Amino acid sequence: FLSAILAPLFLGSLRKINPKIRKAVLKLNEGFSGDGNAVFKYPEGDITAANFKSNLNIVAGDLDYDSFMGKLNEMGGIVEAFVEGEIKRSPSVQILINPLNEIEIVSTHDQILGGESGQVYVGACFPADDEYKKDIGALGYKVAQYLSTKGVIGRFAIDFVSVKENDVWKHYAIEINLRKGGTTHPYLMLQLLTNGKYDYKTGVYQMPNGQTRYYRATDALVFDNFKKLTPTDLIDVAICNGLHFDASTQEGIMFHLIGAIAQHGKLGILSIGASHQRAEELYNKTTSLLQKETE
Repeated sequence: FLSAILAPLFLGSLRKINPKIRKAVLKLNEGFSGDGNAVFKYPEGDITAANFKSNLNIVAGDLDYDSFMGKLNEMGGIVEAFVEGEIKRSPSVQILINPLNEIEIVSTHDQILGGESGQVYVGACFPADDEYKKDIGALGYKVAQYLSTKGVIGRFAIDFVSVKENDVWKHYAIEINLRKGGTTHPYLMLQLLTNGKYDYKTGVYQMPNGQTRYYRATDALVFDNFKKLTPTDLIDVAICNGLHFDASTQEGIMFHLIGAIAQHGKLGILSIGASHQRAEELYNKTTSLLQKETE
């Protein structure tokens, strides 16, 4: 059980195992979307009470040091090495184990992270990169096989940090989230709209007509000027510009969280296209138009 008192000791033990380590991450057991994380930068010498506090960067903007430490004491947490790399990605695998103990690799995503420390989940691209989507699907299956022997049933996700070294991707599983997550809703929307299925062995999402689909999604698009819009305005902008999801082409934009736009200037977007590039194009065009409408 990691507490505020034990955190510096655990960080010191981690450096003894890996003397070249430069950063580590403190994670609350019940953090969400990266907001339960704090990044620690190792000092040159020993870890002291003073440099522990000054070198700890808490991700959540509404948590100060004392609040974070209080939550750490209350719910516990872990310490893990911060994976370094010039070419680094954050893919994830979504899995379902049914009551018959059958395993389904539901999807793979490249998570889009933001925030000052790059730890906060802000969106995702589906499926994950062609260079490794089949690999992380296979790794996810292995983890699911083990978890199924422990009685795990339902939806969960495995997050990775993937680093490319000498043209080879190395995948580090960093956490298992035994719950629905940020990538659950957009994928279920895609399935509802297109009636397709993802095959992790090929890394392809295929619809009944044989075509494939991709998407870019976010549940955290926030601009203060969006408060000028109503849900009806959103739909009007999409329809008038030919961006709304079209069942005949099975491409386009779907909004969610639209009830939050007038009060918080926040909404979610699912952009579905026949390729990653098409999904990104529709996403960028929509966000640009929405910002222009509220200038």
